[in-house]
Amino acid sequence: MSLLFETAAPPVAPDLRRADVACFVGHVARRAGTPLPDAVRDQLREGGWIDGLWARPPEQVEALLNLPVVIDSWARFDALFAWETRPLRADPADTDTGIAVCATYLGAAVRSFFARGGRRAIVVRVGDPWPFVETLADPAATRRERLRRMIPDFADRTNPARLFVPSEPSTWRGIHHAYGLRELSLLLLPDLADACCTSDPPPRTELPPPAVPTGFVECSDNDAPPDDTTLRRLPAPRLDSEGYLAWQLALVAVRAFLARHQRELMLIAALPLPQAETRRVSGDGQVHAQAEMGAYLRRIGVLSEAAIPSDQDPGAASAFVQLAWPWLRTQAAVDLPEWLESPDGVLAGLIAASASLRGSFRSVAGDFSVARLRDLVDAEPQPSWGLGDDSPDARLARHVCLFAQQPEGWALQSDVTLSSQEAWRFGGTSRLMGTILRAARAAGDCLAFDLNGPATWARLRRSIDNLLAGFWAEGAFAGATIGDAFAVRCDRTTMTQADLDAGRMIVEITLRPAASIERITVVLDLNNASGAAALREAA
Repeated sequence: MSLLFETAAPPVAPDLRRADVACFVGHVARRAGTPLPDAVRDQLREGGWIDGLWARPPEQVEALLNLPVVIDSWARFDALFAWETRPLRADPADTDTGIAVCATYLGAAVRSFFARGGRRAIVVRVGDPWPFVETLADPAATRRERLRRMIPDFADRTNPARLFVPSEPSTWRGIHHAYGLRELSLLLLPDLADACCTSDPPPRTELPPPAVPTGFVECSDNDAPPDDTTLRRLPAPRLDSEGYLAWQLALVAVRAFLARHQRELMLIAALPLPQAETRRVSGDGQVHAQAEMGAYLRRIGVLSEAAIPSDQDPGAASAFVQLAWPWLRTQAAVDLPEWLESPDGVLAGLIAASASLRGSFRSVAGDFSVARLRDLVDAEPQPSWGLGDDSPDARLARHVCLFAQQPEGWALQSDVTLSSQEAWRFGGTSRLMGTILRAARAAGDCLAFDLNGPATWARLRRSIDNLLAGFWAEGAFAGATIGDAFAVRCDRTTMTQADLDAGRMIVEITLRPAASIERITVVLDLNNASGAAALREAA
């Protein structure tokens, strides 16, 4: 008989001003035989999922299926979900080594999120993981079904069976839950690359290096390598041209949903690994993804150099999308195929830690990331990085968050978004705007039932002025004085008579982010459910 003591984390109330809360949507099994803790049941009851108007069946509640579950520690996630028991093959007996399971990519991402400094996550389980290796009769149909569990309107936004109704949470599936989780700042779908992969590459003949950290370590006895190297020989998911097309459509579908319902939420995604023959052919030749990923992404429309007006749908090239590259080999990833984990969970953990310690507007690249990546031993592919270098990886780092090795160790070398506009390219700028939008909405909610007149407008201006003054004092804005850094207007110049007759209250915030040479104007319609009527850049 043994006793196990676990330190219970105190409950944390939602705070719309936080910028470190991440939502993970994906496939993971519920841990069998584990009763639902009272704290989790109380959280679901408070959200209306047990006794409310949109209560789910008891068996669905016990399975935590398509329900937002607040996770404040890795221990809580490990107790609720069997993240490490993904079957390797459809037939458990089809193995010659005795290893039948591996970890899920969602579980690995949550693990990395907390290991890098994340403190609060919300997990939406959409189903059990599929076998890592399986024979598919219809790969395209299987891919669509896997993606639709996470992104219900993937490639079919008019399907009435999957219609999203904001006022009816009973219709919410997968990413739909982001609409009701106003404290969120980051959204991740760790299974996205794997869901788009429907072909199984042959086993690796060259094994990756053992997961041993570089640099000086304490003296110890030489440990023997593991006898069974099945997972090292099993390749991580790699996409062909059809897989990349599905991945791109998935990014566009997620960003389109967020643009309509949760505009300020940042989508963090891993850039998938390509197969050796993946290429894009056009009139001026062909580009192999493995040789130059940046050029390939431009060919398929993920990256765009042309500025896209703010009133047009940017597709995937949005200021609120960050891609991470390459895939990382860490000491903890030995339970994953090829000992590689997708880098989105690592990036989200760095962003959350930086937001908590230094502010959401600061870059997470450089020295801040070195100390938090001590267990990173290798990457696939190995990036070639050099300051001022015009190599393919250096060009890619202008649009994608790139992990690379430097003399001090592994570090995040770039913190950027997919925006086609230079002023929105820096990741800290978009995170700053997201934080301001959430805080401004909270301020507007407090005035929702007040008279729409000069007194209410003045109260709102003072509230937002105080908020922005705090950001300016911390160095988030450029400008020697507050007047140079930002300005807030909420009067008859921001609202027409039609707006007043309809009960709309509109506030315009003009500010200068410290990392931008442009002035950015944000217009907030505080009568709008999404909170942001428009985001536009002013010269």
